[in-house]
Amino acid sequence: MSAYTADEPITVEWGKQQIEVSTVDQVPDASDVDERNKLVKAGMRSPLVALPEDAWHAVARAAVTPETVALQLRESKDARASLLLEEHVDGATLRSVHSRVWLSELFPAIQPRTGQEILAVDDPQVTGMAENGKPQAILRYRYESLQHLKRHVQQTISTTLYRNSYAESILARRVTRALIVHPVIYEFDDGGEPVCALVARDGITRLASAWKVLAGPDSDPEQVAALAVEALLAQYQQSANEPPKPLTQRMALGRQARRKALRDEFAREMAKAGADKQPSLRAIQIAQSHVVPAHITVGAQVHERTALNAEDLFDDALRSILASVHVEFKPWDTAAQNVEVAGRALKRVLHGGTGSGAGKDGLHAVYELAVGLRAASDTPHVYGDQSIPGTGLWRAVQLLHTLTRPNIFEELRTRAKEIKGDRRMTDKGYAGLLGPIVDHPWRSTKKAAAQQARNAWSNGGVLFKEVLEDGWAPTVTEDFRTLVEPALKGNRDARLTLALAGGTALIADKLLTRNVGSSVGMTRAPGKVPFRSDVHKIVEGLAREGNEIGLRTLAWAAQRFEDDRLPRNSGTRQQLGLPYDQDTEKQGDYQHSVVDLQASDHILVAEGEPVMLLEWDVVVASDPARARQTLGPAQDAEQDDETAEPDGTAVAPSPWPEGTENVEDSSQTASDVEVPVEQQIRDRRRTLNNCLADARAHVDALAELGQTVTFPPLLGPAEDWKTLRDIALHVLNTIQNHKADYADEEQIEE
Repeated sequence: MSAYTADEPITVEWGKQQIEVSTVDQVPDASDVDERNKLVKAGMRSPLVALPEDAWHAVARAAVTPETVALQLRESKDARASLLLEEHVDGATLRSVHSRVWLSELFPAIQPRTGQEILAVDDPQVTGMAENGKPQAILRYRYESLQHLKRHVQQTISTTLYRNSYAESILARRVTRALIVHPVIYEFDDGGEPVCALVARDGITRLASAWKVLAGPDSDPEQVAALAVEALLAQYQQSANEPPKPLTQRMALGRQARRKALRDEFAREMAKAGADKQPSLRAIQIAQSHVVPAHITVGAQVHERTALNAEDLFDDALRSILASVHVEFKPWDTAAQNVEVAGRALKRVLHGGTGSGAGKDGLHAVYELAVGLRAASDTPHVYGDQSIPGTGLWRAVQLLHTLTRPNIFEELRTRAKEIKGDRRMTDKGYAGLLGPIVDHPWRSTKKAAAQQARNAWSNGGVLFKEVLEDGWAPTVTEDFRTLVEPALKGNRDARLTLALAGGTALIADKLLTRNVGSSVGMTRAPGKVPFRSDVHKIVEGLAREGNEIGLRTLAWAAQRFEDDRLPRNSGTRQQLGLPYDQDTEKQGDYQHSVVDLQASDHILVAEGEPVMLLEWDVVVASDPARARQTLGPAQDAEQDDETAEPDGTAVAPSPWPEGTENVEDSSQTASDVEVPVEQQIRDRRRTLNNCLADARAHVDALAELGQTVTFPPLLGPAEDWKTLRDIALHVLNTIQNHKADYADEEQIEE
């Protein structure tokens, strides 16, 4: 394939930057039907690969040069002299062919990088395929309908681009590293025809970025995703006198027609350039994104010793390869890795037949609950006890107890080590695996505290030694406060139930975070602690026998915990000097308070209001003796004085009066010369109030929408967010700079 080359690199404008492009490949012609058929025949004859015939047709359609793929297959009679790529993992050997493939023939698979997110469109059900007890290198993706598939593809591409994009690199050098690809059968619950295609399992970001290059520099992630969906799921429109074609073929012909249109567009753009002129940006976009390199997995050979069913082996082996790639090259974030590792490890334990102590559905139901296939409300059914409340917190308590029983704990840890390739895993490492499983019900509603919570779980979470021991079970209750008295009287079950429930609540609500040196201080204040200690040690101290203040702190935290919002304690509005959200205030205060053992309701009150609980108070309650020793008598007195003062948590009134009239800006109807300056100021101020009130309404609406999903970002891509932040800070700073004008006015409150 020839390429356009110039004496010097081509420089093109891409958004706000310039990109240097050294070469521009010609767009290849469509493959020949006879060559595609030869590839299919070679695949069906090869003893080293395992795919159904429809899958081979999908491979043949995707390959730019089917004859080179057929050559790899025809000479693959003996594995020792095979041209196939081989990768060996625990339980299987995977075999692949290497080829350049059309971008428009590759669907994105489920994106592991967003495995810990709550998204609007659910992932499909995934199952493997086997023939005569041997695994095949193909999966079934079961969607509700073709529309579900379309929405899922669009969501995957847009959320991927919101996280990262290689568009500039691809525009300059094309996609240079091969994607990992395999066939898939799309099936639909509504009875729609199945569709056979190829999916990219690794390289989804490269795939999405190539679509971004084709879409252009001004396209946002949603527009890029819409372009990809339109091309991938385009259907050939049959005439009335044509024999009916299956959906797979109609879609394949639709994609083929899109490729022809792009080739024609490229030819026109190159003709405009002429012999001596450089290609246009549009021509470069098409050339650099039209084709990508890929390793297409076409065979899976099972090893003798494996605990997995033949249907599960291919997917597990491929996931093992992907996990190793993304630890060594560009890792998924820690939470995504933990979700992947914990899910795979739990599935392996499931097939190993270990008992769980769960209800009639056994460990399989626990697995579904843990990975989000069952809602928190299913917890009573999963555990065969209808007295268990179907809440997110009780889901966490039950899962934590089940997954820390010694037999499951050891096997899960062993499996997780195998998957990660680690020689050892500490209790902290195991707690880190459980963090993204525990927080599934409140990932979106408490996402502002998610990173601190994940850090706390990686620092030990609630897994102290006694929790990991056998011989205890959670005490079910509707009111965690009723467990305090039994716990003080020596009831171990009640005490450890409080540890799991209260500790999880404190972590989720950002009242227990990973302690670092910079957070230590000698004065009670937000974000400070009197001494350093790991999170699991703090929870252990709170749940220590006889520690009434610690047990009551845990009980109140668990009882007040809400899945669908964060408490005032974890917010940053007070730190910024901003008023508390009136809408939240109308719903009723959600606040954790300091425990006072002398009060009848055990809540510390100052100036008629409960004192807001800080991480400082939690740490002190975990070991009051150590806190006194660290702070000294003088500091104790100082702390008493401070807790008697308001903590800066008072609710400030709304800055906008109710019923503000929507007055038209008179400055828009009269020139500044004709209107007195004092009138202009009043008019502009009124307009500012109205605009800010509207802005607040929109922000609140976005925040409400954000409680249901974690993608797309509520405020758009990073560039849009920066622009919005700059505007907001300019407004805030201007208002703050006029604070001195009102310093003597009593109605101004901090």
